[in-house]
Amino acid sequence: MEPSVFLAVIAAAAMHAGWNAVLKIRLDPFLAVVLVNAACGLLALPVALYLGPPEAHVWPWIAASVAIHLIYYLTLSGAYRRADMGLVYPLARGSAPLLTTILSVTLVGEAVDAQGFLGVGLLALGILSIAWRRAGAAAFDRTALRLALMCGLSITAYTLVDGLGARSATSPHVYTSWLFVVDSLVITLFGLAWKGPRALAPTLSFIGPGLAGGAMSLAAYWISIWAMTKAPIGLVAAVRESSVLFGAVIAVVVLHEKLRPERLVAAALIVAGLVLIKLH
Repeated sequence: MEPSVFLAVIAAAAMHAGWNAVLKIRLDPFLAVVLVNAACGLLALPVALYLGPPEAHVWPWIAASVAIHLIYYLTLSGAYRRADMGLVYPLARGSAPLLTTILSVTLVGEAVDAQGFLGVGLLALGILSIAWRRAGAAAFDRTALRLALMCGLSITAYTLVDGLGARSATSPHVYTSWLFVVDSLVITLFGLAWKGPRALAPTLSFIGPGLAGGAMSLAAYWISIWAMTKAPIGLVAAVRESSVLFGAVIAVVVLHEKLRPERLVAAALIVAGLVLIKLH
């Protein structure tokens, strides 16, 4: 992976952790998701209008991505409602990289050698170990665990769809800008239909954090989609999931969640995986 692409995805990982932290503000997680994504759409709209719509054959990719993202939002917000960020975030993100890499090789035919797989494997192991608790699996809220793992599957699905969709478009920027516009419209309409306008009213008190989270989410995934047109989808997805390192710091410093020693071991595994991927 080219150094510029690698560093850009690392920056995207940091921003991705930041917008997930916004979901833990004093607001229902689903309402926070609606708020952040509405902000994404508003920020992306001027770019989308300037670049113009994508070609007809690109719209099915966007439609598929929006549908999968809806599952992602519902499972992520549901998991955050039942468990803290330090548990949900690494489970959701850690379950995706290895599966994404395997599918990108077997279905798309991308070239990832043994070193690349080893790097992805170490990174995934480090991510998952961040969520480990000494009390074992019995300490997990089982519903939160299922939702986090379902969220991980949706991450794998939309990553592959968006990587291939962006490659099929004349420009990844056209694809991404319209994806965010349509996605924000769908999740907002879904929220209005499900919760009703009155239930969404509390989001108006969090416009500032929502815009900040939206800007981070927009930039993070925009960079990732661009990177997937420059490097193997699986490796980009794996590096992006290093966001759990930033998420762990946010969980401890900002959200005041307990720091566990095993997170240091997890960090070492993630860094080792990143080094192998960078040298790939």
